Amino acid sequence: MPLVPTLSASQLRGIAEVLGDTNDGLTNRGINDLLAEAGIVDPTPKAPPGTYVAINKRDRLFKALAARQSQDKAPSAVLRCIEIAMQPVRYAGGEELFQARRHALNERLLHIGFEVGEEGKLTSTSKASTVSEARERTRRMRGKLEARGAYARVLSACHAEIADENYFHVVLEATKSLSEEIRQRAGLETDGSALVAEAFDFKDGALPRMAWNRLESTTDRSEHWGLTNLCRGVVGAFRNPAAHELKVQWEVSEAEALDVCSMISLLHRRLEGAIPIAETVRDAATGQASE
Repeated sequence: MPLVPTLSASQLRGIAEVLGDTNDGLTNRGINDLLAEAGIVDPTPKAPPGTYVAINKRDRLFKALAARQSQDKAPSAVLRCIEIAMQPVRYAGGEELFQARRHALNERLLHIGFEVGEEGKLTSTSKASTVSEARERTRRMRGKLEARGAYARVLSACHAEIADENYFHVVLEATKSLSEEIRQRAGLETDGSALVAEAFDFKDGALPRMAWNRLESTTDRSEHWGLTNLCRGVVGAFRNPAAHELKVQWEVSEAEALDVCSMISLLHRRLEGAIPIAETVRDAATGQASE
């Protein structure tokens, strides 16, 4: 491992925030074991029986890592501690936690020219010069979307939001991309549920402006209604709330954002095969239905 300059307090705190995260970080007992295995003394005073020391896990880890780096005048013990914490054997049956923790660490480590690989080992790499570059290079959410086969137009529409892992706006931009594609293909200017209705609904016996298939059988028509209702549901459930609610009032998790993007990718793919029905054909169908 190449020589690494002493880490700044903010860099050490960033590492401690990941490993000691309130929800997904190590437990206090896990921190005990980690520090012991890494040979790092825990400077936090032990509480007398029946009492506790009021210090959170992040601060406890930060103090321990900072004290050891100060003693060594080098970050080697800190980096060794990271590798111990990221040993894959510790994550048996917890692949998602391993990947989440690895990507969170890498967002911080890329600024010093290191990253944690799939084997849990630190390797040297080129330094990230900006926060956005580090986020883009970790590509946590984008990697998950690509693994799901997300549609290219969804990835393009949400590029910046995916890099920032801004789930609320990922959902908003993905649903906007679907609406825009329908507008372009159907030659319409409306939005939301009204757009879906104008593009795909049968009105007064007339054929719709757009059809998901050739509408040649009962099965075709059932599929058409099903996809139309799915499209209407996506727009109603995600486009409208995301557009009109404050982000703090409408929380979106990563899992929800991934699921929404998968549904929208499906609809985008089906739109590729959607059939525009000329107005003359629709008028003729209406006339036949009235005879």
